[in-house]
Parts: sequence; C-alpha cells; structure tokens
Amino acid sequence: MIRGLAAAAVAHAAPAAFFVPQLRTPKLAGRGDPSHVALTFDDGPNPQSTPQFLRELEKLDVRATFFVLGRELAAAPELGREIAAAGHEIAVHGWDHCCFLRRSPKALHDDLAHTVELIELVANRRPQWLRAPYGVFSASALVSARMLGLRPVLWSTWGFDWTSRATPRSVVRTVCRKLTGGGTILLHDSDVAAAPGAWRSALGAVPVLVSECRQRGLAVGPLREHTSGVLGGLESGVEIGRRVERAGG
Repeated sequence: MIRGLAAAAVAHAAPAAFFVPQLRTPKLAGRGDPSHVALTFDDGPNPQSTPQFLRELEKLDVRATFFVLGRELAAAPELGREIAAAGHEIAVHGWDHCCFLRRSPKALHDDLAHTVELIELVANRRPQWLRAPYGVFSASALVSARMLGLRPVLWSTWGFDWTSRATPRSVVRTVCRKLTGGGTILLHDSDVAAAPGAWRSALGAVPVLVSECRQRGLAVGPLREHTSGVLGGLESGVEIGRRVERAGG
C-alpha cells in the first residue's frame, strides 16, 4: 500500500520536471514558426498595470497572449473585454496563483473549468492554452487540460521581471540570451505574484524586445499566430513518466 501511494505521488508530480528547460518538448516550450516570436504575459489582468501594456502594444502594433488568473479576471471583467477587443488572445493561468501540485484533482479541475468559462464569457472565444503558475504542471492538471480542450505551454525565454531588482535593461538582456525565431517570451503584466511594481521592468522592456525581434526579421504576435500547427496536443501520462525516468538516469 505504501509503495502504491508513493508511486501515485511520483506520477502526480512527474510533470513538474518540465519546469527544467532541457526536459521540455518543443511543443511545451512554445516552439513554433521560426520566422515568428510569441509574446506572452502572465498574472493579469490588473487595472493599474495591464492598461499600460495595452497602450504600449497598440503603439507598437503588436498583439500578444495574456495568460490570466480567473480571480483577477472576475474582479476586472471589463479589462478582459478590453484585452480581447484590442485583438489580443486570452489564455488560462489558473484561478489563482496557487501551485497545481498543492491542489486536489477535483478542486483544480473545477478552478480551471471556471476560468475557461469566464474567459469565454468575457472574450466571446474559448481559450486554447494553459500555463501553470510557476511553470509547474501536475498529472491532474494535464488530464484536466485535455478534458477542457486546453494545450499546455510554457516558454523558451523569460525576463526574470518579477523581482525587485529587475529593470527594463536587465529584462531585455535576460530575454535576449535565449531569444530565437520560433520561441515564446514570458513576461508579466501584473505584480500579483511578484515584487510590488515589478511589472514596470517588463513594460519598459517591451518596445526594446519588439524592436530587437524586428531587426532580426522576426514577426511578433500571440501564440495563435505562432503555432501554425506546430504545437499539438498533450503527451500521455505514460510518455511523461518515461521522459522523467530517462532524465533521472
């Protein structure tokens, strides 16, 4: 019995290993069209910060994917409608910023389903993508994603823009270390799970990053324009388990 419980715990936590970039499949890392870069934001919408990102993106004529928290969207549904009306894509980041490993399968599924329904109501379009808080998936999250028609995706480069020490310059430098065509950038348009005001570092980095991509001949846009059929469905639990076992030696 103890052995069975231990095996179940390992299976539940196995997908968390994909937080490590070297263990991600191209699909999970958000690898898509090599002439394109996907720009994504997590943790919003926030009435203080998100409108500033929307204005900056409008000036740049760029659309992005916003991975929203259901709790934050429920508190500011009009902001969600503004995001959608501006042509941006809205995706699922969970109901709140709780690690998926800490949720029971039923509680997590209910939260994800509620978030999907809310996004569909606000944006008049069903979301396609799921990104786990902290980048940590669980087996039950992947099962729920399949049931809800969501495709899990993480990122290929990020800006460490959630810390109190982050600046626009540091965010640009960090993102560009792994910025390549076909990649997905992770930034944050809210400080709900970050240092107060940390979002300003991402906001200041956006125009520089867009300019850098364009100088390289890369288009910038949301995940829906990035995939072109490259990012497919989910790996099965068996495939995930085998990958983690191989990685562990």
